[in-house]
Amino acid sequence: MKKITLLALSAVVAANACAQQNPTAMKYAKLISAEDAKKHLSILASDEFEGRETGKPGAEKAANYIAAEFKRLGLQAPVKGSYFFDVPLVQNTLKVTTLTINGKPFALGQDFLPNGTVPDNNVKATEFVFVGFGTDSELGSTDLANKVVLWINEDKPEAGNTPNTSVRMGTARLQILKNLQSKNPSLILAVNGDLTNLLKRYGKSITSPRLTIKEDAGAPKIAGALHITPAMADELVKSTGKTFADLKAAAATIPVVTAKTDLVAAYANEQTAVKAVDVVGFMPGTDLKDEVLVFSAHYDHIGLNPDGKDKVNNGADDDGSGTTGILEIARAFSQAKKDGHGPRRSVLFLGNVGEEKGLLGSEYYTDHPVYPLANTITDLNIDMIGRVGEEYIGKPDSANYVYSIGSAMLSKDLHDIGEKANDTYTKLKLDYKYDDPNDPNRFYYRSDHYNFAKHGVPIIFYFNGVHADYHQPGDEVSKINFPLLAKRTQLVFYTGWELANRDKKPVIDVTPPSK
Repeated sequence: MKKITLLALSAVVAANACAQQNPTAMKYAKLISAEDAKKHLSILASDEFEGRETGKPGAEKAANYIAAEFKRLGLQAPVKGSYFFDVPLVQNTLKVTTLTINGKPFALGQDFLPNGTVPDNNVKATEFVFVGFGTDSELGSTDLANKVVLWINEDKPEAGNTPNTSVRMGTARLQILKNLQSKNPSLILAVNGDLTNLLKRYGKSITSPRLTIKEDAGAPKIAGALHITPAMADELVKSTGKTFADLKAAAATIPVVTAKTDLVAAYANEQTAVKAVDVVGFMPGTDLKDEVLVFSAHYDHIGLNPDGKDKVNNGADDDGSGTTGILEIARAFSQAKKDGHGPRRSVLFLGNVGEEKGLLGSEYYTDHPVYPLANTITDLNIDMIGRVGEEYIGKPDSANYVYSIGSAMLSKDLHDIGEKANDTYTKLKLDYKYDDPNDPNRFYYRSDHYNFAKHGVPIIFYFNGVHADYHQPGDEVSKINFPLLAKRTQLVFYTGWELANRDKKPVIDVTPPSK
C-alpha cells in the first residue's frame, strides 16, 4: 500500500508540475535554437564587422543588420519611423603640452591619466593641499579655491568594513570627488596604488581618444581630476620631507597638509562628432500596452587589433551572444503575435551602442527614453551568454548554469519571477555569486542594465562570467557553445513572457544599493 500511495503521490506532483507549464510559451521558446543563433552570430562576429567598435564602420554594419532583422520580424520602428535612435557622442583627444613637477616631466599613460574627460586647463602652482580621503570631517573649512589638491583615491578605512581600494570609484567616493570639485580647485590629483600596474598593462588603450555623450551647451565647467601614481605623488610632496605613503599613513591624525611644490600643467581636448545609434524595435501590447518590458544587449565591441597577428576582436561572446539572444527572443515573440498570441504589455528590443565606452548608449536612452521609464516595468539585459566562464571550466554543471545579477536589487517580486521561470522550464543553475553590489568585480554596475536600475527600473542581468578570451582576439564564434547560448536565451524568453503577460508588474520593494 505504501508503495502504491507514493507512486500515486508522485504522479499527482508530476501532473501539477506539468500543469504549471504554459504550452503556448513552450511552443515559441522552441523557436530559439542553436542553429538559428549560429547563423546570426556568424555574421555579427565575422571579420567583416571589424569588431563593431562604436563610431566605426563595423558598428554601423551591425546596427544595419539588427534593424533589418527587426523589420523582417515585423517590429515597429518607433523613432519617427526609424529603428535608429541617435546617440550624440563626441570623441575627445587629450593633448598634453606639459606636466612637470619640480622641473621633472611626467607622461600621459605612463604616470597619469584623466578621470573621464577633463576640461582644458593651464596651471602654474607653487603649493598643493593634501586632503587625505577628502571627507567633510577631514576638510573642515579648508579653502581649496584655485589650489592643487592631492587626494587619496580610496575608500576611507572604517572598523568592520573592507574598503574599496581600486581605482574604480564607488558612489561614496564619487560624491567626495564632486564635493571637492564644488570647492573650485584648479586641479585635483587622485592617487591610487593600483594605477602603476594598470598603466603598465593598459596605458596605451586607456589613454586613447575617449567617447562621451555630447554635453549640453552652457554646461558648467568643473575642475578636472587626474589619476596619478604614488611615484608622481612622491615628487609633488617632496618639500615635506615625507613620501606620499607617509602622508597617507598619518591622514587619520593630520588629514590636511599644505606645502610647497612647483607644478606646471597645460592640456586641452580636441573634440570630433561621432555617429552612433541604439537600435530599437517595438511590439505593442494589448490590454496593458502602456506598460513596457525591455530586452537589452549591447552590439558594440572593442574593434580592431592592428598590432596583433589576429587583427579583429570579434566579440562573439561579448556581446555578440547577447545581441543574438535578443534577435532570437524577438523572433519568438513575433511569431507568437502573428499566431494571435501577442503580449499583453508592450515589448521593446534595445540594441545598445557604446557599452564598451562607458555604457553610453543605455545612459542616453534612459536619460531620453522613447517610452517613459515610469511605464517601463523591467529590463532583462544579456551580456555574454555564449561561453563557459573560468570558474565553471571542468565542473559537472559547466554547460547548465548562468550568473543572475541584480534581480532582487529593487524587487524581490522580480527575483521570484526569474526563479520560477527557471524552475518551471529551463532548470539552469542560477548562480548568484556576483549578485552583490559590494562584489569587487562590480558586475552589477558594468553593463547596460545599470542605467535602468539607477532610474528605479527593476532589472535582471544574465552573464556567463569572464574567460581567457575576454576582450581578446580569441573571442571567436568557433568557441561559442550554441546549445548553452540557446538554453540561456530561452530562460530570458520565459522570464520575459511571464512579465509581459502576468496581471501585475513587479513590485519595487527594495531600497536600491548605492554605487
